[in-house]
Amino acid sequence: MTDSYDVVVIGAGPAGYVAAIRCAQLGLKTACVDKWIGPDGKPSLGGTCLNAGCIPSKALLDSTHHYYRLCHQLSSHGITAKEISIDVKTMIERKNKLVKKLTDGIKGLFNSNSISWLQGHGKLLGGMRVEISPSQSSEKPYIVQASNVILATGSRSTNLPIAKVDQNLIVDSTGALSFTEVPKRLGIIGAGVIGLELGTVWRRLGSEVTLLEAQEEFLFMVDPDIAAVARKQFEKQGLNIRLGCRVLQAHPTKKDVIVRYQDKSGEHEFVVDKLLVAAGRYPYTENLFAQETGLLLDQKGFINVDEKLRTNLPNVYAVGDVVRGPMLAHKGSEEGIVVAETIKGHFAEVNYNTIPWVIYTEPEIAWTGKTERELKASGIKYNVGTFPFAASGRAMALEETAGMVKILSDAETDLILGIHIVGSFASELIAEAVLALEYSASSEDLALTIHAHPTMSEAIHEAALAVSKRAIHKVNK
Repeated sequence: MTDSYDVVVIGAGPAGYVAAIRCAQLGLKTACVDKWIGPDGKPSLGGTCLNAGCIPSKALLDSTHHYYRLCHQLSSHGITAKEISIDVKTMIERKNKLVKKLTDGIKGLFNSNSISWLQGHGKLLGGMRVEISPSQSSEKPYIVQASNVILATGSRSTNLPIAKVDQNLIVDSTGALSFTEVPKRLGIIGAGVIGLELGTVWRRLGSEVTLLEAQEEFLFMVDPDIAAVARKQFEKQGLNIRLGCRVLQAHPTKKDVIVRYQDKSGEHEFVVDKLLVAAGRYPYTENLFAQETGLLLDQKGFINVDEKLRTNLPNVYAVGDVVRGPMLAHKGSEEGIVVAETIKGHFAEVNYNTIPWVIYTEPEIAWTGKTERELKASGIKYNVGTFPFAASGRAMALEETAGMVKILSDAETDLILGIHIVGSFASELIAEAVLALEYSASSEDLALTIHAHPTMSEAIHEAALAVSKRAIHKVNK
């Protein structure tokens, strides 16, 4: 007899497991299918984010930040140490323990919410059936019936034919999170979020890091003023960022990789010990559905959905990286909740205009809302208020003065249109900005809000005051 569920979720990343938990909370009999196998050879929940993305990368960023501070930044505090060393193996083991703790936590949440974890590859068939091919190849595929299906299979690293990943000399982000020693020379194809974060990790430990970016503009999706400040700091730290580069070939030898690329000055060649391919990600729909289902994808391979995340098939939804919009874990999680509420008949929606973006480098970069470039392109008149962390007492005490806060507001209504931050703790400070946009706040609202002193958040308050040229702790121009 075929098992039947109110909801079957395919994929247990941040979009899928959150959707499954919320469905179960709403009283729906729920199953979640996932095929991820951890480094110990056992099935693991959490998808790319928990197993090989957001969480492990932040663990390494944190470890290397401590090491770098101790080596280079604490002497002015009177703190010195001799014979400082880094045990990469121990650092990686700590990262793996953290990942396991969190993935086991999801397993516990599934158990407490009576969610069936179906271990294997899920494939949507006709008639609202889902075929499960178990992770153990010795077991036969089986079918479950669903009243609703949520597709949440996420994304994969983009493959480049000219730089084939072997997870030895040429790696993707997963491989770069598991190096057993610090590469002397690390090359990175792509100077986006993944390239910068992982480049930062290994640069702090002594790697000579070179990033080759195809775009002519650094971090083109970031506000130009913020990107300019960030690039200056990254290059000060030793990251070699080369823009307008087209990689022609990456040829691995027995011990290194010869990289050949072209820019406007001609062709160039250099040698690295490891090469990280971080050229973006694409939606993962491989063998996700039978052709007879008629599920529609767009030209870029994303699953077509409407504003309620409904596909063209009745009672079939899609969320997360596999649909349009930014490939961000928190965006996928929110979409998963919206779908669960929709299935139950409740009203829910995602406000895509206020989704926060974060790059966890040092300094961190975070933003929400519109960039100045977008406002100019739309013909919207706006005012700008900025405040540098160099004028913040708290930032000075922390010796974290690099960066700034930038607020954009409508010239007529003063409605906040975007807030952009580059600096330490930007990932935490951006929450206030998101809340301000969610409540349709004006810059005057933030200017009238008392911020504790001394704090990094005072920079948001001062930037809001600067919109109307009345900042207190900087000269208003």
